[in-house]
Amino acid sequence: MTLQGKVALVAGGTRGAGRGIAIELGAAGATVYVTGRSTRGQPSEYARPETIEETAELVTANGGRGIAVRVDHLIADDVRGLVGRIRAEQGRLDILVNDIWGGEQLFEWNKPVWEHNLENGLRMMRLAIDTHLITAHHALPLMIERPGGLLVEITDGTAEYNAGHYRLSPFYDLAKVAVNRMAWAHAKDLAKHGSTSVSLTPGWMRSEMMLELYGVAEENWRDATAKVPHFVISETPRFVGRAVAALAADPDRERWNGQSLSSGGLAQVYGFTDLDGSQPDAWRYVPEVQDAGKPADATGYR
Repeated sequence: MTLQGKVALVAGGTRGAGRGIAIELGAAGATVYVTGRSTRGQPSEYARPETIEETAELVTANGGRGIAVRVDHLIADDVRGLVGRIRAEQGRLDILVNDIWGGEQLFEWNKPVWEHNLENGLRMMRLAIDTHLITAHHALPLMIERPGGLLVEITDGTAEYNAGHYRLSPFYDLAKVAVNRMAWAHAKDLAKHGSTSVSLTPGWMRSEMMLELYGVAEENWRDATAKVPHFVISETPRFVGRAVAALAADPDRERWNGQSLSSGGLAQVYGFTDLDGSQPDAWRYVPEVQDAGKPADATGYR
């Protein structure tokens, strides 16, 4: 599998799924623009140590070419400038990954809309939906100049799962359902240009924040299963990254156009594994996890 000569934009690549995706695209040989608001000199309101520069360096260290660009994807001029830079430097865009999120500090589980903080809820909507639309608006015209482009909208939960399960917050629920629908809608337009659009969800992802929540590191993550046994079905951010890389390298990727996909499901098709050689498929087990009294939504399947 090679993506040599391909140019990717991972919007929201500072940490978590975005970082894992950027690294794996780089490992396949792509040039990867990594965007976000957290830089070494200017952290976002998250106030966390991860930065876009660090992600770009990991892309390069794994065989690709990582380029960090600070972008606030709520600011159209920022995104317009980013795409202009990609056009000037590369003359093409083959892969767009919309992974912008930023809502971990905004949602309130098990609160109806009248009890949830309204300002935070509406901010979540803007971060989860508006950013993706603004980025698609400016970046897709460059991508469709060549046939074969791939748009991946990253969300939480497959369309099938989200259709039958309340995600414990009206704002969070709407945000994640909307991204699945967004990918489906873009598919209708992109098909006319020989490009493909999908939505993709990781499983129970061992992001930096999730590991901290359970008081473990990647090296000893299994220790957390003593308190939360179902954590055994979790996966690294690199797993969903390998799913994106497999899609991007598939010459028949248009067969997926408009579909809602999962990292575990695609592993069964393409045969890739997580870093430890396993093939976790969390969404196969989420209903059982909920039945066992551990709400999947509240324990971190994103």
